[in-house]
Amino acid sequence: MSVSTAAIDPSVCAPLPVLGQDVTVPLLTGGEVTYAALDYAASAPALQRVWDDVAAYAPYYGSVHRGAGYLSQLSTDLFENSRRTVAEFLGCRAEDQVVFTRSTTDSLNLLAAAIPADCQVFVYETEHHASLLPWRDAQVTYLNAPRTPGQAVETLERALADRDPYGPALVCVTGASNVTGELWPVKELAAAAHAHGARIVLDAAQLAPHHPVDIAELDVDWVAFSGHKLYAPFGSGVLAGRADWLQAAEPYLAGGGASRKVARRADGGVDVDWHTTAARHEAGSPNVIGVYSIASACKALTEAGFDNLVAREQELVRRVREGLAQVPEVQVLSLFGDDAPRVGVISFVVRGWNSSHFAAALSAEYGIGVRDGLFCAHPLVRTLLGSDPQDPGECGAPEAEPGERSLNAIRVSFGAGTPDEHIERFLRAVTELVREGAQWKYRTEDGRCVPDRGTAAQV
Repeated sequence: MSVSTAAIDPSVCAPLPVLGQDVTVPLLTGGEVTYAALDYAASAPALQRVWDDVAAYAPYYGSVHRGAGYLSQLSTDLFENSRRTVAEFLGCRAEDQVVFTRSTTDSLNLLAAAIPADCQVFVYETEHHASLLPWRDAQVTYLNAPRTPGQAVETLERALADRDPYGPALVCVTGASNVTGELWPVKELAAAAHAHGARIVLDAAQLAPHHPVDIAELDVDWVAFSGHKLYAPFGSGVLAGRADWLQAAEPYLAGGGASRKVARRADGGVDVDWHTTAARHEAGSPNVIGVYSIASACKALTEAGFDNLVAREQELVRRVREGLAQVPEVQVLSLFGDDAPRVGVISFVVRGWNSSHFAAALSAEYGIGVRDGLFCAHPLVRTLLGSDPQDPGECGAPEAEPGERSLNAIRVSFGAGTPDEHIERFLRAVTELVREGAQWKYRTEDGRCVPDRGTAAQV
């Protein structure tokens, strides 16, 4: 997969309005500054369009699939129309199902519960834990981190060639790394999987907000993503793709909505006729506002012109990478090298700095929000840092003291709502912190690096 910006002028695409763009935060050094949200990879701010759509619908809120009243019927239509909007956004095939979940993690756990009992699963060690961990009841083969896209395909082909050729198999792979932002060769991996009789699920949590995803064009069997990465509020996600394994599996949750008919038997038990549609795995009262917010985000990105959004983001990626390259102490983390196409997710370490200390100073002294830690992708970050698996360091909870080297990294991430000023402030802050040091002392408290308020650093 590649990103093309040919014949597209990034200047024609302004940042999309998002919630919180005018929020100010206090600085330890005095005064306030507009908050620079550069942690899109964890949770992107909701688009103003999404929030407005949800607010307009809220007075008409009603129970979905449950009532004969006008508001219930309206809400049901909105819910099912949202399903069609998401299917169109993802380029779903006619026979595909769109199942609404809570998140990417929930989607992949649903699929893990639906795979055949003798299924072999192949997953790279480079995956987010949402993709790495759900396959507890399956025979799992963990693949080593590749160093080129071609090596990724070759590694998978070798592993699949050695498997039992008669049993079911599933490959799970990310579309864009949540650590490096690098794009994976999804179409080529799908072709390799299918050539060996395996299926493939795409973790599009970091891909869908930054780049068009087309299930049919990529020829993947399933796609999973989260609303809160796609400029929608928390609490909603999607699993879209082939229906057969989902229809054959026991419902993910047993309860109302998943069942078509429940009847008592003469022996005192119950017989249940489960739905074969997406409703089979959507038991309980659905999150209609969350679902509608995803559909609204899909429409907003499409109407804004995804090609223009991609082009503008690529310009921001270029500026960040070139800016960081001007600071010799900064090491940008990468699997596939400097020329690899990537989305707006960049992780790095700074020589002589604890990553948590650096991130805390960006926040407290510059009003910039980034992420530090292992980003729920421990094996990948440890591989990139060249650390031993038993070395200390946890996701979001560094153990090193300020000033000590940490086995964690700093991640800056951005997207459709990021103003140019936030990128400029970030690069200026990185340069100043490296050259001049932090203006305040910091300490570790409850696993986080925090300012020691009232104590300025002697630099």
